[in-house]
Amino acid sequence: MIEKIHEDQIYSNIRYADQKLTQTEFDHCTFQNCDFSGADLSDSNLVNCRFDSCNFTLVKLAGTGMKEVHFTECKLIGINFDGCSDFLFSVSFGKCVLDYSSFVKKKMKKTRFTDCSLKEVDFSEADLSMVEFLNCDLLQAIFQHTNLEKADFRKAVNYSIDPEMNRMRKSQFSYSGIAGLLEKYKLDIE
Repeated sequence: MIEKIHEDQIYSNIRYADQKLTQTEFDHCTFQNCDFSGADLSDSNLVNCRFDSCNFTLVKLAGTGMKEVHFTECKLIGINFDGCSDFLFSVSFGKCVLDYSSFVKKKMKKTRFTDCSLKEVDFSEADLSMVEFLNCDLLQAIFQHTNLEKADFRKAVNYSIDPEMNRMRKSQFSYSGIAGLLEKYKLDIE
């Protein structure tokens, strides 16, 4: 049950690190240069919010609703997005570091990742159909039983995806990225 509601606010340079912000709703709010590292946002709702240059490292998001949430130039390391509420889950990321995060089983149709570092991110069993990875580094990202239909990897780098373990109908890849689809065969591609 939501206890605190914040609407149409702009928050700048605030340190929320290691604080409990549970059961709080932020609606149409903007956060600039805020530090949420280690904070607990469990059972909260973020609706139509923007986060610019914020630190979200190791934030707890159990049961958190994210509806139309946009992250730009944020540090989101080690976050379990799979714990977020599935109801209307909608996020986008631009120039963010999401290394070591998890989106296991998340429905993320048409999500956009632009200029992001996604090293060792776990996308197992997620629905990433029509997702765009524009100028993203997917080094050691995990794709197992993932829906990648119509996903766009043409400008992504360092991915390794097993076509036999994922749904990939009409996914888009560049010629230079084909090696990432054949890695399991240990071929010498030049």
